[in-house]
Amino acid sequence: MSSLSAKIKDAFDEPACDKNRGKDAKARKEGCSKSLTPGAAAGGCAFDGAKIVLQPITDVAHLVHAPLACEGNSWDNRGAVSSGPTLWRTSFTTDLTELDLVMGQGERKLFKAIREIKHTYAPPAIFVYSTCVTALIGDDIEAVCKRATEKFGLAVVPINAPGLAGSKNLGNKLAAEALLDHVIGTVEPDDPGPYDINILGEFNLSGEFWLVKPLLDRLGIRVRACIPGDARYRDIASAHRARAAMIVCSTALISLARKMEERWDIPFFEGSFYGISDTSEALRNLVRLLVRKGADPEILERTETLIAQQEAIAWKKLESYRQRLQGKRVLLNTGGVKSWSVVHALMEIGIEIVGTSVKKSTVQDKERIKQVLKHDKHMFESMAARELYAMLSEHRADIMLSGGRTQFIALKAKTPWLDINQERQHPYAGYAGMVELVRQIDLAIHNPVWSQVRQPAPWDCQPDLKDELPCTKKESGHLFDEFAGATAHEFSEC
Repeated sequence: MSSLSAKIKDAFDEPACDKNRGKDAKARKEGCSKSLTPGAAAGGCAFDGAKIVLQPITDVAHLVHAPLACEGNSWDNRGAVSSGPTLWRTSFTTDLTELDLVMGQGERKLFKAIREIKHTYAPPAIFVYSTCVTALIGDDIEAVCKRATEKFGLAVVPINAPGLAGSKNLGNKLAAEALLDHVIGTVEPDDPGPYDINILGEFNLSGEFWLVKPLLDRLGIRVRACIPGDARYRDIASAHRARAAMIVCSTALISLARKMEERWDIPFFEGSFYGISDTSEALRNLVRLLVRKGADPEILERTETLIAQQEAIAWKKLESYRQRLQGKRVLLNTGGVKSWSVVHALMEIGIEIVGTSVKKSTVQDKERIKQVLKHDKHMFESMAARELYAMLSEHRADIMLSGGRTQFIALKAKTPWLDINQERQHPYAGYAGMVELVRQIDLAIHNPVWSQVRQPAPWDCQPDLKDELPCTKKESGHLFDEFAGATAHEFSEC
């Protein structure tokens, strides 16, 4: 655990993090850890965070060294999709029992599981995840993985991120450390070129990166590695030969971007593919970095031509929605890069932002929000379920964009809701993704079901009950309370 402690300390002392740079020396040594509170694990543990970052690597076998419940809780935990291999969707676990733990059979069982996966599936690599149970009993997964690599002649990578180490975000960083220590730089590509880039922190949720990649292809830019969305092991292993990088989610993989720049001189920037202007700016920044690293400057002109064409197409498609959505109010209860990129995207077509969560946003994210909204009064760190419900039930927002955990608050408030987080079913990246996002918002807001559910219940206006319940628009909860006091005879008359 000493090596894990050192990695945790290093992860908390991140020079590329604005929040960390703003601390004094003493506070920086203490890191960003917070005291645990009841229910904190609902946000995800370090093991969960590591699995989120690495599982979308599609041709790798992901083996969880733990009792069965750990793998059952983390399998298919995001909406990432693959254009080829499906091995990543197969669950592998050592399924440790109480007898294995008592008799010290964990490491032996792990080695046998690696051997079975190698002979049955022949993957290019196996990722082995430590968990709370195996970390507590002291199983040395690094030694087992090293021995298995020598014995079987394939990459067996230890992911030392047990849940007890910390939060999901820490697990993201520990996963990046595992890639740096054991994967990136281990394979030399046959055809490195001046237009090779890496995309970091892009998970290809609902296949949305496939809306962006054709734009890069038209410019002659090759994605050497997209980490982790729809990735292949050899692509990531040769990612050190890219000429530039774009980081999409800095809270998860900022340390990976910084260390790749230090080791292999790969400059990076943080950008977004959400919204028309942000997508255009991301393309411009990518080609500028490539030119700086030796690419032909003519790509700058080709990029502007492509941007002009794509923006014209997108704005033409969005024009039909502008009048229907002008002035509509949106509450954005998400975080991270979406806290500012989606805000900018929606404001481009005249939608008003009444609030955006910055719970998982960096200092740079918050500064971008201030620049877009011109103030910070609509920013909130977190909002209790009761406050969200009050805001929506009082019709201070026409729709809420959030994750699945808060959808029922909106539904209870009889307010349209759209999934914007990892469980979403539609891709929203790039120019075409922006059109799809606006289309889904329009469908949700103008769905006729909302006008129907907001009408008073039919029994609220029946003549027989006028004395008992005056015909007024009441909340369903109040109606229930009044009906609860009615006698069985009164209900039979209804």
